[in-house]
Amino acid sequence: MTKQLTVVGGGITGLASAYIAALNGYKVRVLEASHSFGGLLNTFPIGGNRLEHYYHHFFTHDVELNWLVNQLGIEDKLIYKKTTMGVYRNGTIYPFNSPVDLLRFSPLSLLDKSRFAATSLFLGKMARWEDYENISCLEWLYRYAGKNTTNSLWKPLLDIKFGPYAGEVPLAWLIGRLRQRMNSRNRGEEKLGYLQGSLNTLLNALLEKLKTHSVELIGNTVIKKLRVAEGKLVGLETTKETYSGGDYLLTIPTSYAKDLVQGVDPALYQQLDKIEYFGAVCVILDLKKPLSRTYWLNVADSGFPFGGIIEHTNFIPSESYNHKHIAYLSRYYSHQEPIAAQSNEEIIDTMLPYLKKIYKTFHPDLINDIHVFRTKTAATVCHLNFSQNVHSYKSSVPHLWFANMVHIYPDERSVNNAIRVSAEACRAMGMETTFIPEGNSLSGKIGR
Repeated sequence: MTKQLTVVGGGITGLASAYIAALNGYKVRVLEASHSFGGLLNTFPIGGNRLEHYYHHFFTHDVELNWLVNQLGIEDKLIYKKTTMGVYRNGTIYPFNSPVDLLRFSPLSLLDKSRFAATSLFLGKMARWEDYENISCLEWLYRYAGKNTTNSLWKPLLDIKFGPYAGEVPLAWLIGRLRQRMNSRNRGEEKLGYLQGSLNTLLNALLEKLKTHSVELIGNTVIKKLRVAEGKLVGLETTKETYSGGDYLLTIPTSYAKDLVQGVDPALYQQLDKIEYFGAVCVILDLKKPLSRTYWLNVADSGFPFGGIIEHTNFIPSESYNHKHIAYLSRYYSHQEPIAAQSNEEIIDTMLPYLKKIYKTFHPDLINDIHVFRTKTAATVCHLNFSQNVHSYKSSVPHLWFANMVHIYPDERSVNNAIRVSAEACRAMGMETTFIPEGNSLSGKIGR
């Protein structure tokens, strides 16, 4: 008898899980609440091309991603290029790409620089994240990287990314973050990857591949209720119809999944209810000329309404967008911060004046157009000992399974890490997954 799997959520985790299940001979359907599939992979048209709502790039060590790209036959679309990074501190832009740049970073003394290099190397290459869940990033950094190094670099970045939770972020998260970045460097030089045509290239190819495996893709379908009989999950009631049979994998954020299990498993509801999410906003500027020559600028001065300026066309040439120059202004936020309640127009009015502080020649007349994209579930809020809140892939209700952003911890959100979580969830369900290469991602390990 053919096994069945119903996947709830049509983002990359849900779609990759559906593909792995189809390769295992399952009869698969994917239910998505919106009219389109892709979730955070979604794009919009600009300059005769397409661009991500939320900036994306890949790392050279993303072996799970490369596996999927090869499976989909789009490996010729994946390119890797050298990129540049900078830090804005004390009103000055500093290149931050090499040991030489670190030596020239004047906000730090020579001792500070040596402590920054040593602690970063230790965290990115040697530390085990499991040993550093019970201490916050800031507490450890103040102790070992030093007060000036922490205040000049780490604290402003943690503040703008985590807001009121900055002091509670476990060092385990930073270990995952630094390991991801350091493994993408070769002798100090970093190359990042991008798909020609944007993530839309990946999404379209994956959707077509799923169709060739007879996977049902059902959009505009909201789950209303889990149907349980004799303690087992036997079906899903949706706004369209009731689906029954086989296993059910929920890949939607826990903030939505918890309401479905509230009357089914109160203990599981309480566990899911502990998970909080950050929102995120990307203000995308369509410009007449570039702001700078830097791809990624971290803003390390306090008081700015964005934490990063990502000039996409300093990575992918403007010729790909009919010579438009594209820059993202990026900001994570907690739902308690004022920005969460602001309109798009208010966010734009708040952010643009701060560009003038960084780029003296900037003027609003340089803007052709502005696009704003927002999500309520950009990343999970990680507290100390967060692994204790990461629920198992397998629930206490037979046939009910989970795989979502929570399982990416202690690593950082990425397409590659979502594929790794999908593989681990499918393995937990008893599927064969050894054909999927496993890189150095820290994702998916908790909840097995």
